[in-house]
Order: sequence, then structure tokens, then C-alpha cells
Amino acid sequence: INNVILLIAEGVKYMEYSRNEYQEIAMSIIYDTLTYDSIGLDYDIKELISDIAGLPYEEIDLFLKEIVVKSINYRDEIIKKIEPKLVNWTFVRLNRLAQAILIMSVAHYFYIGNVDKAIVINVAVVLAKKYLISDDYKFINALLDNVLC
Repeated sequence: INNVILLIAEGVKYMEYSRNEYQEIAMSIIYDTLTYDSIGLDYDIKELISDIAGLPYEEIDLFLKEIVVKSINYRDEIIKKIEPKLVNWTFVRLNRLAQAILIMSVAHYFYIGNVDKAIVINVAVVLAKKYLISDDYKFINALLDNVLC
């Protein structure tokens, strides 16, 4: 199985993900929270993290929990950091996946810390290339370069 190690602990199988895979899972969770919030649906964040990660909440890596919770808790503040850097755009007009990537990246840099700006941008660009259309990764790259300072 690619980049996934199956471990057996006391007869229970669970998956251990790489840091990049955790960030991809975090992007999916943040996307879901943005979607639920946009249509006024409530959600249990622990349940959402557990469902998408495919693990009991107690077995999920602290990094994944931290990046998701900080992205959600600081979302309005993060958007206020991003919006002034948008030229002729508003944050809500961006593709929701782009929003999730940006929120996660800004949360990682400012609220988790101890990470190089270039690494945060690289992860965002990789996710943008995988999930967004054509050259959107260039927009993500340039925007984060301006926001993460």
C-alpha cells in the first residue's frame, strides 16, 4: 500500500499516514466544514475527523487534529489575513477547495508554527495541482507568498 503502513496493535489494524497525507485529509475535513457551514448544517468535528481519517479519534495523530481545529477556530481571522491580498476577488468567490487549501496553509504557518514558509507553500501547490483546475496552483502559490510573511 503506497505511503501507508498497516500496523497491528493488540490485534487491531489501523493506518499511519505520512505528514503530507495528513495534510490532504485535513484539506478534505476543512472543505467539508466549509460546505456544512455554507448550508447551515451542524457537525461534530471529532466525528468528522474520525470518519474522514478512517480511524477512531483517539488513534489520530495530534498534527491532524491540531491543524483541523486551528483552521476552524481561526478561520475568520485567517480569511481576514487573505482577503487584503486578493486583487478584484473576495474569499467567498474562490473555489471551496482553494479556500480549504488556503485556510489550512495559513493555519499551519501562523497557528501551528515551527514550519518554513516554502514548505507550507509547496504542500499547498501540490494539493492545488492535484485537486484544482489547470493553473490555479500558480494563484495559490502567489497568494500564499504574499500572505505568509
